[in-house]
Amino acid sequence: MKPPIAVPTSTVARNALVAVAIVAVGAAVYWLADILTPLAMAIFLLIMIDGLKRFIEDRTPVPSHLAGAAALIVVILGFFASIAIIANGALNFFDEASGVTSQMGPRLDQIIGDVSALFGVHTAPTASELIAQLDIRGYLTAFALQAQGAVTGAVFVLIYLAFLLASQAGFKRKLVGMFPERAARSEAAEVFQRVRSGVEGYLWVQTVTGALISAIAWVLMRAVGLQNAEFWTFVIFVVGFIPVLGGAVAGLVPPLFALVQFSTYWQAAVLLVGLQAILFVSGNFIQPRMQGENQNIDPVVVLLSLAFWGKVWGVVGMFLSTPLAVMAMAILAEFRGSRWMAILLSGDGEPYADHPDAPESASSRRRQSPAPDDSRP
Repeated sequence: MKPPIAVPTSTVARNALVAVAIVAVGAAVYWLADILTPLAMAIFLLIMIDGLKRFIEDRTPVPSHLAGAAALIVVILGFFASIAIIANGALNFFDEASGVTSQMGPRLDQIIGDVSALFGVHTAPTASELIAQLDIRGYLTAFALQAQGAVTGAVFVLIYLAFLLASQAGFKRKLVGMFPERAARSEAAEVFQRVRSGVEGYLWVQTVTGALISAIAWVLMRAVGLQNAEFWTFVIFVVGFIPVLGGAVAGLVPPLFALVQFSTYWQAAVLLVGLQAILFVSGNFIQPRMQGENQNIDPVVVLLSLAFWGKVWGVVGMFLSTPLAVMAMAILAEFRGSRWMAILLSGDGEPYADHPDAPESASSRRRQSPAPDDSRP
């Protein structure tokens, strides 16, 4: 009989401590969601502002303080414009003047009857009978509470963002105080740069591919005559930042509303085929080429991160799930005791992502030629 594998006691204790710490952190982010969610969103906006500022500085002669002000204004206006476009588009869709709500009931009855006929059902229920079984008042109440929470959360996000911007001035002094030695300080700066590059790379890829998908979707929707095409285009762009679920919403929601608007089915079929085709091309050919090593995350980890952060932080957690996974991998890869978790999170077993413009770092050299007897603490 083969003897069991002997595991050092220190390793067992360390892994147990890590497991307990993960459970404790998960419980904390769940119970403190009301506080941490706007803070996480504010940090996300801060990274966007910093990236846009450096983009303006690199490509224009604008001074640094003016570039920072311009980046701040653009991000804040975009933040509020997103909320306004979604709210206004939703109101326009349900407006009686659009003609959609008035014909929704008869059209749903027709669709139910056609689908039932395909399966040999001659007495199909009507839309009114199906809707009567739903708790419409409860759904509307929940939607109103969600809308109120979104407005309140937006206010707290801006408050957190203002304080984060104010605290940036003392960040370098804090870094020196935390890491007095130059080598340790340089390594901490590398971790920060790696996290920032990963998040910015994710934002860049999702923005470009989202704009491409949205442009083609707008052309298709305008070609078939779908109402509120601009609203649905913006929705497709925004949900593109949610992995997995974003593609499902972008590819299925416009065709479903086309079924309600039109008396024939070919418009919905055109939208379904066209959107699924562009999503397939983008997901399998365009995004992998653009991502490179910026998102060296295992697909299973992306899915689990989406489920976890969606559970604890709702929609905001879904938006931030991939950037948070990138941050976690970069930070865990720095420490000997947690590097194994970073390897599991990575897509190819190499949690460090090399950037062509960056000089060779100490962590990169360790990755390329690991030494078993390394005595670095």
